[in-house]
Amino acid sequence: MMFKRLRSAIKKNDSSQCLEADRRHPLPAVNNPAMVVATIKCVVVGDGAVGKTCLLISYTTNKFPSEYVPTVFDNYAVTVMIGDEPYTLGLFDTAGQEDYDRLRPLSYPQTDVFLVCFSVTSPASFENVREKWFPEVHHHCPGVPCLIVGTQTDLRDEAAVREKLAKQKMTPVMKQDGERMAKELGAVKYVECSALTQYKLKDVFDEAIVAALEPPPKKTNKSKCVIL
Repeated sequence: MMFKRLRSAIKKNDSSQCLEADRRHPLPAVNNPAMVVATIKCVVVGDGAVGKTCLLISYTTNKFPSEYVPTVFDNYAVTVMIGDEPYTLGLFDTAGQEDYDRLRPLSYPQTDVFLVCFSVTSPASFENVREKWFPEVHHHCPGVPCLIVGTQTDLRDEAAVREKLAKQKMTPVMKQDGERMAKELGAVKYVECSALTQYKLKDVFDEAIVAALEPPPKKTNKSKCVIL
């Protein structure tokens, strides 16, 4: 019941400016810093080309990128209203390629919640949630809540996608597969969305905010990632 009330109180301030932060300085608040109650740090991880950047750009700007440009590290900020109180939601985009395996964890300190992403059209990226991303996140940030996010749901039923996967004797990842993995790995929840159509897009970030603000059961203090 508490979670339901919190979700219903979340409202993104669409009139606020979304900023790409200078990587050398702290993430800026979008509006008057004196008005912001707190900053929630959300880090997005997952294989390259699964739609992490599109997810963030579509959510923060209501626009879908027209071309793919591999991310190194980008930061975004939006103001979200929780009840009558403004929070800054700091969104950290990371590179999924192996070349950045040593650099990527530099984004992890002080993280409040992780979004571990895969594409529903890529069973390999789904398996890497288990094989790579959850182990990496939990190694560096034990106890920090994680959501598993299935992206590109608008492509799941496309004939060309299914035909391509069928040639490899594979099928798209279904919702029940994601829910099963979330339960097995101890993720807070499985959510899926389309950055292109914005189907369930806001729900992803609402759930991330809830996970960051509401401590898990049987824990008295909220975990936060610290790398020494």
